[in-house]
Amino acid sequence: MKTNVKVKVPAPRTHEGAIASRIDAEAQLRRSVMACMLWEDSFYEQGVDIAQRIEGSVKLLPFEKVADIAVEARTKMKLRHAPLLLTSALIKSKNTGRKVGDLIYNVVQRPDELGELVAMYWKDQKDAPFTKQMKVGLARAIKKFDEYQLAKWNKDGAVKLRDVLFLTHARPVKAGEKFEPFTKAERRLLAEKGIGPKRPPTELENIFHRIAIDQLTVPDTWEVKLSAGEDKKATFERLMAEKKLGALAFLRNLRGMLEAGVDEALMRKHLETLNVERVLPFRFITAARYAPRLEDALEAAMMRGMAGVEKLPGRTAIVVDNSGSMVGSVVSARSELTRQDAASALAILVREICEEAVVIGFGTDAAVIPARRGFALAQAIRKGPGGGTDTGKALKLAKSMKYDRVIIITDEQSHTSIDGPGEGKKGYVVNVASYQNGIGYGKWVHIDGWSEHVLDYIRAYEEQ
Repeated sequence: MKTNVKVKVPAPRTHEGAIASRIDAEAQLRRSVMACMLWEDSFYEQGVDIAQRIEGSVKLLPFEKVADIAVEARTKMKLRHAPLLLTSALIKSKNTGRKVGDLIYNVVQRPDELGELVAMYWKDQKDAPFTKQMKVGLARAIKKFDEYQLAKWNKDGAVKLRDVLFLTHARPVKAGEKFEPFTKAERRLLAEKGIGPKRPPTELENIFHRIAIDQLTVPDTWEVKLSAGEDKKATFERLMAEKKLGALAFLRNLRGMLEAGVDEALMRKHLETLNVERVLPFRFITAARYAPRLEDALEAAMMRGMAGVEKLPGRTAIVVDNSGSMVGSVVSARSELTRQDAASALAILVREICEEAVVIGFGTDAAVIPARRGFALAQAIRKGPGGGTDTGKALKLAKSMKYDRVIIITDEQSHTSIDGPGEGKKGYVVNVASYQNGIGYGKWVHIDGWSEHVLDYIRAYEEQ
C-alpha cells in the first residue's frame, strides 16, 4: 500500500476563475486589511468572512509584523476599524508585554476609538479581564488628547470614555511629569483638619474629573451645535466665517448646507480658503454628486490640492478596472462610494503626478480613455468598457502604448491572468478590495489600499 502519494493542492483562483498567485500569510493579511471597511459586505464576499480571515491570519504571524500592518492601516490608509480588530486579536493571542501598550498608543488616533477597542475586545466574551499592558496602553492613549478632542469624540457607544477611564485606573500625569497623589490616610487627615490638598490640581486632573462626571467642556463644532437644535443655516455660516469648518467637514456637509439655504457664494469663497492638500479626490467626487451646482468649484479645489507635486518621469499607462464587481460594490453600507469610484479617484491622482500618461479602462473589453483630467476623467472611465474582467486584454493594449511603467488599479477578480509588465518596465498592481485571492504578484509590485500612500510607495520604490 502506497503511503507517500503526493496530494496535488488545487491552485487558488479568483472569484471569476483566473488562477491566482499563492501568497504567504503576511501578504494575505495585507490583502485583507489595507482596503477593508470592517464587517461590510463586498461584491463576492461577506464582511464577517473577511473579518474571520483577518483574525485567523493574526495567529500565523509574529507580533511585530501584525503590529506594523495595524499601524500602517490606521496612519497611512486612514482606516479605523480593521486596525482595531488587529489590535484586539493581538492582545488576545500574543500578549507580549510592553509592545501591546505601544501598539494601542499608536493605533488609537481618536478618543472614541478607546471605547471601540474595548467593545471589540469584549465582542466574544463580555467583561473579559484586561491584561496589564492593555490597561497601560489605553491609559497612555487617553492622555495624548486635549479636552477639545476628548469632548468632540465623547460618543455614547457601548463603552464610553468614562468607562475606559475607570477600567484602566489611568493616573492624571503626562510623560515627564512628576505625580505624587495623596494617600487615603493623608486625605483623611486633611479632611479632619478641614483643609484640602496643598497643591492646586493639574490640568489633566481637572480633565479626568470632568470625564468622570461627564462634564467635559462642550466644543464649538457643527455636530454639537446642530444636535443642540441650533439653526443649520446660521450655524454653518458662522463656522465658515470663523474658519472653524475644515475641508473634510465642509465636503461631508455640502448637501445639508445647500438644503438649509446656506449662501452659495459664501460656500464658494470658503472652499477657496481651505487646505485641501491631503484630501483625496474621491471626497470631491462624492461631494459633487450631492452638490452638482458647485462641481466647478470642487474640481478647482481638488486640482489645487494636487498642484506642485513632483512628477513621475517617463510615460505611464494607468489601467483602471471598470468591471461589474467594481461598479456593483460600495465600500460600506453607509456610503455611496463604489470600488470603481475609489479606483477612478486614484487614477485622477496618478494622472496628475505623471510626466506623461495614458489611461485605459477595461471590463470584458479594453479601450483607451480620452485624454481628460479631474472629474471628466472619472466620468470617461465610468462610461468605458464594463461587464466581466479581462485584465490580460487590458495589459496587452497597455503594452502597445510603449510605457515606462504600468499601474493597474483593480480588485484583481479577473477571469484572465497576466504575465509580467515587460522587460525593463516597472509594473504595479494596486488592489482596492479585500478579496482572498488575486493575480497581481510575481513580477509585479503589489500594493494594497487606495489612499495617497499608494503613490508615496511607488515614488519610494523607484527611488531605491
